[in-house]
Amino acid sequence: MQTGDACREMAEGEILNAHLSNLPLHKCTIYGDKVLSKKLSKRLSCAIKHLPIRLQFNYNHNTQDAIELGIAKDPTMVLDGKIFIEGLIQAEDITRRFEEMLHKGEGRRLKDVGEAVPHNQGV
Repeated sequence: MQTGDACREMAEGEILNAHLSNLPLHKCTIYGDKVLSKKLSKRLSCAIKHLPIRLQFNYNHNTQDAIELGIAKDPTMVLDGKIFIEGLIQAEDITRRFEEMLHKGEGRRLKDVGEAVPHNQGV
């Protein structure tokens, strides 16, 4: 099976672009139900496989854990301890967010996990 060019669901603990061992390893956890989490991981693998980033995938399907961390949308990707993607967004938007992060530091303010979410921001 070829894994270099295929867009696919990433396995628990799997590292995207593992061959780029000279780059720092970023850790992401995708919170949400299994179906939406798999869809987001597949979009991530398609959207950022060409970028100079190593990303390790983990999953948490426990709703209570997500609520305790202030996560309001399903699925949500937490990158290096900060909320980075909320909802099942398009691959182009994922690529843009990662490009911004890589080119401008963080590119935009990331919400710390556990940070209070204003009540007017619904699911």
